[in-house]
Parts: sequence; structure tokens; C-alpha cells
Amino acid sequence: MVSKSNQRVSIIGAGLAGSEAAWQLANAGIAVDLHEMRPIRSTDAHVTDHCAELVCSNSFRSDDHEANAVGLLHQEMRLAGSLIMACADANSIPAGGALAVAREAFSEAVSAKLAAHPLITIKRGEVAEVPAASEGPCLIATGPLTSEALSRSILSLTGEESLAFYDAIAPIIHFDSIDMSKAWFQSRYDKKGPSGTGADYINCAMDEAEYNVFLDAMLAAEKAEFKEWESAKYFDGCLPIEVMAERGRDTPRYGPMKPVGLTNPHKPDEDPYAVVQLRQDNKLGTLFNIVGFQTKMKYGAQSEVFRLIPGLENAQFARLGGIHRNTFLNSPKLLDESLRLKEHPYLRFAGQVTGCEGYVESAAIGLLAGRFFAAEMHNRAVLPPPETTAFGALLGHITGGHLIDSNGGRRSFQPMNVNFGLFPSVEFSRRREDGSKMRGVEKQLSKKKALSRRALEDTQKWLDAIALG
Repeated sequence: MVSKSNQRVSIIGAGLAGSEAAWQLANAGIAVDLHEMRPIRSTDAHVTDHCAELVCSNSFRSDDHEANAVGLLHQEMRLAGSLIMACADANSIPAGGALAVAREAFSEAVSAKLAAHPLITIKRGEVAEVPAASEGPCLIATGPLTSEALSRSILSLTGEESLAFYDAIAPIIHFDSIDMSKAWFQSRYDKKGPSGTGADYINCAMDEAEYNVFLDAMLAAEKAEFKEWESAKYFDGCLPIEVMAERGRDTPRYGPMKPVGLTNPHKPDEDPYAVVQLRQDNKLGTLFNIVGFQTKMKYGAQSEVFRLIPGLENAQFARLGGIHRNTFLNSPKLLDESLRLKEHPYLRFAGQVTGCEGYVESAAIGLLAGRFFAAEMHNRAVLPPPETTAFGALLGHITGGHLIDSNGGRRSFQPMNVNFGLFPSVEFSRRREDGSKMRGVEKQLSKKKALSRRALEDTQKWLDAIALG
């Protein structure tokens, strides 16, 4: 059989997924044309022309690989030689138990690595149509902000209507405009993360009266409106803060504004009723984003409402929040287990356009797509990762693992973060060393650690197997 390794792969989109896929392919000896339309044509959310620009949060979420599915995915990606994880680790900043990065330094590092690789050519300009099969293998990794023209071309090719939901981004504030006589540094439960000290977040406490004033103002504020033909479908992991409040006045207090694990040194004898947290956004520590405060409020309203937060009365905003439309495929129907379009197998898809949600998840699917293409072009078997791994669990969700409901009927496909609910069951210890039974949180922790141990072992076996071809 003749090797296809002398062919070039076109990758459309240099976000997290496309960048990771390009890196994996190039390191497997496959030449790549990486197409990115910015800066020739920008989007409503991007502000630079860097590869892998982070448009929402600067957090990759938990880095705990023993008891958190996202942290586990981090570790699997590290084992697989991930560019995104290497650049994230090299540009991490304090964020408690999370892995957060200096936003611009991270994307600059990814861009520099890709530009320096001899097998990667970065091409600037919009790709408005899906390339024909005669143009060679192609990966579409255009993410949630796929251009209208390319979206139409994809829909025409698949014969499907894309699904859509709305994603919101949180505002960023200049540190020197925060009143630290009211705010304070502390991580919840003083937890130290991969680059943290246990005092990594700025906290702004509210009493009950302040919380109610803030909530009323937020609910009454002018919001971005949808066109008549659009219906707002939100991903629950990225709800605008005011949508949370609409679901119940206490909902934010049980979400991003929960007051647990924190002590206000300015009022040590008073328990906060609610707490707003801000997380460092750049290496210099001059910018902080409001955690969990994605919003669809109009700009003028944001300035007024967020300055009601104690400590932020004089806040200066480096960027206000916003909202944008995300599109994704009906992947379980359209894609096979190696992310190929079933009707047109020269095409693969990766990243958020496939229906995964989150930076890390998008990059992970890009990593898999790159490795699948590389195996195929070297005439090796394309071996998907085991379902017991975070890679496999996420891939299974995207390509059909959750298409059928408990009654055997079809249900709609929705975006998903990686989580332990996607993993097959595992045997784990339910007893302590002294023989007594574990209960509650302790029992769940034992289960998560067992799932993680199995996943990392199976990931390494899979990587060894595909390395052997």
C-alpha cells in the first residue's frame, strides 16, 4: 500500500483545536497548511490575530488529575505531547486549584511554536467553502465562530441544520482600580493550585442588602436582544450571570457567588452573604476577570451594575462582557468514531464545532483528529482511545455515545464538558484502611481516584499501541 505521508493536510481554523491538530500532524511528519482568517477578517469576540486566542475565560479549570475529569484530561494531553498544555504550563499564573494562563503570553507562545515548525505553513485569509476531495485531506476546526459563508457550505455538504446556542464572556478589570480596603486575596479553603499560593483570587463580599440591590439592578438592566428568528439556547456551564438570577434569586449564591471557604479580613466576625471573585488574567497581575460573570448586559449597563459590587465602585474595565452565537454539528449522526464526516471521509472536524465545550476539550479533540489523520496517512490502523480514558469518554459523547435516551428514543445532541459521568463504571474501594465504610464525599473521591488511575494507565497503553503502528 502506498503511503499518503507526502500529502499535505489543510486545517481550517487556528484556534485551540486547529493549533493542536497541526502540531500533532507535523510532529508525525505530515506537512500542514493551517488556515486562519484573522486578521484579514476578524470576529465579534477575537481581538488579536494570534493562534489559540482565548476569547472567554483565561482558565483551563481544575488541574487536579486525581479527582477531577478536566484535570485528568490535562494529564492525558500532557502524556500525548500536547502543544496547548505545554504552552499553558509554561504561562500559568496563580488561580487556586485551577490552571489559568496569562492570556496573551499563552497565545503568543502557541503562535511562535507553530510558526517555527518546518512542516507547518500558516496561511491568512478566509476559507469560504469546504475544499473539494480533490484538494486533499482537510480538518475543519473553525470553532463556535465559524464564518457565515463556511457555515452555509458545511450545511450544504451535510444536508443538516446546525444547532446553535449562545455563549457569553466575562468582563476584565484593571487591578489598580479595585478598592483593596474592601476586597482581599484568598482562594476558597486556601487551596493552592499548580502556580498558586492559596491566596490567588480577589474577593468582594456582599451582605444580604447589598446582594439584593445588585441583583435587582442586574435583572432590570438593558440586555442584548436576539433577532426574532433566533431562540436563546445556553450551555449550562457558561450561563450569563443575569440568566442565573432569572432562574432564582439565590442561584448566583449557589454558583459563582457562593460565600463558602472564605473569610473577610475586613469584617472577620461577619459571614459574607455572597462573594464575587476575580481571577488574574495576565502574568503582570494588572488585569483580573470576574469569575463566572459572563453577561449579555449592554455595555453601559455593565459599568453601572458591576460598580455596585463592594470594592469595584471605581472599577476601570479593560474589556466589558459580551455574547456571541455558537454553532455545532449534529456530530453523533454525521461523524464516525475517528471524527470523519461519514458521507465525505476526506473531511474531519474538531473542536467546539463538533459539540464539545471548553478550551481543554476543544484542544483534546484537535489532538485526536491530528493523530487520526497521521495514522491514516502513514497507512496505520486508526485506533480511537479507550472509553475508559478522558479522551475516549469525550470522543464517545461527540460521536454517538449519548444519542439514545433511556427509553430507546433519539434525543437532541448538546455540548458537553468532560466529566466522570461519561466514563464507564469502575471497581473502587469503599472502605478505609481500618475497615470502616466510606460515606458521602469520601466515597465519591475514592471512586474518582479509581477512575483517574485506570484512565491514565489505559491512556499510556493506547499511546504505546499507536506508536507501534
